Amino acid sequence: MNKTAVITGAGSGFGLETARLAARRGMNLVLVDVQADALEQAAAEFKDVEVLARVVDVAKADQMQALADAVQQRFGAPHFVFNNAGVGSGGLIWENALSDWEWVLGVNLMGVVHGVRLFTPMMLAAAQADPGYSGHIVNTASMAGMLNPPNMGVYNVSKHAVVSLSETLYQDLSLVTDQVHASVLCPFFVPTGISQSHRNRPADMPMARPTKSQLISQAQTDKAVSSGKLTAADVAAMVFDAIDHNRFYIFSHPQALAGVQTRLEDVMLLRNPTDPFIDKPEIGAALRAKLRAA
Repeated sequence: MNKTAVITGAGSGFGLETARLAARRGMNLVLVDVQADALEQAAAEFKDVEVLARVVDVAKADQMQALADAVQQRFGAPHFVFNNAGVGSGGLIWENALSDWEWVLGVNLMGVVHGVRLFTPMMLAAAQADPGYSGHIVNTASMAGMLNPPNMGVYNVSKHAVVSLSETLYQDLSLVTDQVHASVLCPFFVPTGISQSHRNRPADMPMARPTKSQLISQAQTDKAVSSGKLTAADVAAMVFDAIDHNRFYIFSHPQALAGVQTRLEDVMLLRNPTDPFIDKPEIGAALRAKLRAA
């Protein structure tokens, strides 16, 4: 029997590349995205495996419940769940509207929460019924879940929560089973569609006229993401390698961990947070100048 992979955010970026690698391994694919045209185009790629494609807003509990029910009915418990859907938002943290918080936390955090709370029990039941079953859940966070870069606070908060959720999931699973595992993916700047995720923002969470800080953040993110040297396909390959070797932390850019070490040293030494631009002061100076300009 073929294994089954559930992938949210499967219409583009990491999600689509994950689906391609899963298909090469002969898996049944459950492709989930909020953007219908991208999802349809993605699903059309896969001719040699079973595909269930569903338009779902992962922030909505009822839609995720319907997805879980459909997966159970069609394939039974999945073997892999990639809680990958994500959106971005920037700007000074007090300038984000309530709708920004609701949208970003809804997709980035509650989307993962729904994936974990709905699919984990199915996977545990399958493990209990079959000693040969093995499962793995991968939650997509970000290096912004390990660091706190300025001018992108809502995103940082959502991704820190995903890291915490994932670490707890790993520990909780280890208490009850040896057959289901978890990993957290923390990519840095990689060319995907996330910097333009506002294209899928729900009509009931309209974006206010962007502030200066939000425009600056958008421009910086677009530049950083587009200049990334690693591709989404490279990162998807890292994810499957981590699954194969049961590694929890997946970092696309391990060199960024120096910043994590500095942050943890700040905590341990009761030191005020270190300037994130200490190694590139010209970038920090330019950002301050832009934000302080009349």
